[in-house]
Amino acid sequence: MTVRAPILARYAEVRAHTDEICAPLQIEDFVVQPLADVSPPRWHIAHVTWFFEQFVLTRFIEGYEPFHPQFAFLFNSYYNHVGERTERSRRGMLTRPTVQEIREYRKEIDVRISQLIEQCDDATLTELLPILEVGLNHEHQHQELLITDIKYILFQPPLYPAYQPKKAEDAKRLQSTGDWQQFEGGVFGIGHEGDGFAFDNELPRHDQLLRPFRLANDPVSNAQYLEFMRAGGYTRPEFWLSDGWDVLQREAWCAPLYWLERENVRYVYTQHGLEMLDEDEPVMHLSYYEADAYARWAGKRLPTEFEWEHAAPALGNTGQVWEWTCSGYLPYPGYHAPEGAIGEYNGKFMVNQMVLRGGSFATPPGHVRPTYRNFWHPDKRWQFTGIRLAEDV
Repeated sequence: MTVRAPILARYAEVRAHTDEICAPLQIEDFVVQPLADVSPPRWHIAHVTWFFEQFVLTRFIEGYEPFHPQFAFLFNSYYNHVGERTERSRRGMLTRPTVQEIREYRKEIDVRISQLIEQCDDATLTELLPILEVGLNHEHQHQELLITDIKYILFQPPLYPAYQPKKAEDAKRLQSTGDWQQFEGGVFGIGHEGDGFAFDNELPRHDQLLRPFRLANDPVSNAQYLEFMRAGGYTRPEFWLSDGWDVLQREAWCAPLYWLERENVRYVYTQHGLEMLDEDEPVMHLSYYEADAYARWAGKRLPTEFEWEHAAPALGNTGQVWEWTCSGYLPYPGYHAPEGAIGEYNGKFMVNQMVLRGGSFATPPGHVRPTYRNFWHPDKRWQFTGIRLAEDV
């Protein structure tokens, strides 16, 4: 008989952490959607619950009756195999179900999942566990998105409230060395290997040819990025990709997202409210276009995702900010998306996006690994995204 207690404990722990992230919010914070990319917290907590209901309960309980017949339409994100869904940009236009009703939904699905794990036979549990593990890692991803989206929701002027008070560990400064590390060329293995969990986009492991290169030991700091700004970086099209220059003009970018200036003093909006800009911290909330423009201005380039992965074990200051690479988000050689709706998790997004590597303070610890592939469209800035420079040898 498979031991069920550790499985139940892990499930409960992951689900409880989502509630902890939402604990500082007021009821009004759960509903608004100030940007199409930003989902209301109420949608996040309902969606991850629907994920378990759709992909675990519906599959492994014969004749399963959904908690509510319309929740699949309301809380499906992008799974076309499952059916129609609410448009992403309209998630904040819905006031019902209420936040309380969604919390009740979460509790009921947790009960049903626990009962299934406790009562199913070993063969069913063996088949169920890989899908449950995807669901738990999926909720980890939404926990990071919750932190990111909450910041944008609370940023709307003019109050700039704190999400949570500052703790001693939040005040740690980046110990930048200014050093670079050199890596020899050759053929190296890229992608996940071993028994631990990995998403399908980290597979299969394959050989990649790398030429000799150097990587900065540290992410670019606020002070370094200020030099770019003072040199007219946002007004000089020679540093910008054409698409990026068009976005800059349209959106009137002149600084990273969340930077403000009052009476010639620079501030930045943080999880703890409005603070004076710390020039030693890694610059973040940059688009790919800004990262690329900075690298061109500095006479360097962004690393490929393969260079980053190969170098990661030797790099300093990883996991502080997601770092843009110059690699498009594409399938690895030999990649095949899983069959069915789960196959829509990653594979269908492998176009028109750029890969980021590393992680940030908002990233769940298990997701800060060298092979993890984050990906966003090049104009996105609301994530904790920054720069690490590279150059050819």
